[in-house]
Amino acid sequence: MKPRKSPPAGSAALQSGLVIASHGRHCVVETADGQRVICHPRGKKSQAVAGDRVLWQASQDEGCIERIEPRRNLLYRQDEMRTKSFAANIDQALILLAAEPAFSEHQLARALIACQAAGITPLIALNKADLAAAFSHAWLRLAPYRRMGCTVLPLAAAPAAAPGAAAMHALTPQALAAAHLAGRVTLVLGPSGAGKSTLINALIPHARAATGEISQALGSGRHTTTATTWYWLDAARTSALIDSPGFQEFGLRHIAPAQLAGLMPDFAPHLGACRFYNCTHLHEPGCGVRAAVHDEGADDGSASQAISPSRYRIYADLSAELDQQAWQARGKA
Repeated sequence: MKPRKSPPAGSAALQSGLVIASHGRHCVVETADGQRVICHPRGKKSQAVAGDRVLWQASQDEGCIERIEPRRNLLYRQDEMRTKSFAANIDQALILLAAEPAFSEHQLARALIACQAAGITPLIALNKADLAAAFSHAWLRLAPYRRMGCTVLPLAAAPAAAPGAAAMHALTPQALAAAHLAGRVTLVLGPSGAGKSTLINALIPHARAATGEISQALGSGRHTTTATTWYWLDAARTSALIDSPGFQEFGLRHIAPAQLAGLMPDFAPHLGACRFYNCTHLHEPGCGVRAAVHDEGADDGSASQAISPSRYRIYADLSAELDQQAWQARGKA
């Protein structure tokens, strides 16, 4: 349904609505009966994001958001330049990776840490299961994430890939939706080339047209990927996907250095085994985390609590980054 600029007649009173797209300071709000209205927030600092429940009011040729209802959660990233909100009130985040091109484990770790901090359940889907050799290598790289309790799913998003991926027991988009997306609001994140557009178009055939209409209405032109957009998966509007850009740069400036280890599930079992209560897990003697770092090799389905060397290197890199940012912030205070 194409968003319109004219709010419903006789709608001066506050109405409830759902933000289904946002770009800059404008957004599209969907009403309870499915109508869509272009709105802008009242006040310079009020910023609604996809998934927000809002109260809005008709204002001449558009709507004005008067209040954002309390959020269950908000997934966002923060770097030195700005804070970027992805979506609010979501049930889970689907982090889509691909066998090719090779994914960045640092990017994956950043997304998982942000989800953990926001209390949002992550799912990892590894796409392009038809590329047998590349897929096997990528699947092995994800062994530490399966061991620490993450759900990791094999996926064949492209229709032509499904027959070749059968031996890998890969999910089709429809099987993924039935088993893991039904009845939930899911934010989809993924780097370029992972197949995010292929997945969304397979599940929502009208997605491209809907995105174009929303982009035109919001004035974001041909750069449709700059707008975070909500799509219903079913006519009853019980399941939804939110497509969002911004995976390439996933700043964690909003995470305090002391929080980092507690947001990494494979570190959690070892945090109480350190000799010092304020252990940074970087150089102190008697550190339970560093003692748990060793390579388990291939994933054998065991319940090992080992921390992989790659995960520990990510922790050390992020810890140095967050410490540097905290030092810079103190210097500017």
